[in-house]
Amino acid sequence: MGEGPPIGAAVVEHGRALLAADSDAEAHFQRALAAHTGSPRLPNRARTHLAFAEHLRLARRRVDAREHLRTALALFEGLGATSWAQRAAQELRASGESVRHRDVATATELTPQERQVAALVRQGLSNRDVAAQLFVSSRTVDFHLRNCYAKLGVTSRAQLTALPLDL
Repeated sequence: MGEGPPIGAAVVEHGRALLAADSDAEAHFQRALAAHTGSPRLPNRARTHLAFAEHLRLARRRVDAREHLRTALALFEGLGATSWAQRAAQELRASGESVRHRDVATATELTPQERQVAALVRQGLSNRDVAAQLFVSSRTVDFHLRNCYAKLGVTSRAQLTALPLDL
């Protein structure tokens, strides 16, 4: 693929994934998600996660689909895209996982996993070290850390460490 804006590459790869044979679709979805990294176009990223997860679930790879479904659900909820969030939640339930419904009162509270990640990051551990300690992937740690940042209104590890939190 030639040089161009990452969002253009992401859209093209997403489209190719939807049109590709099952054996080729995953590579296109992976390239689309890589192009979405750091993009401010969260709705596009969320839709790519959802489409990839649907593809994985239909390929009977339910466990692999769940990470993408959780990411899509969190992004859609954060954007207030209710119908898309419902679709992601429905897919997550179809993958065999129960979906926790959030209410307005708990929307800014950290989940137990987010608390663990934040506490370990505040101790100075890298994402890789946090992942090893919690037996999850570095991407999962990054996902929870981004949620912590959004909920706590910070943009860096230094700001997270400076917060007077009892984690």
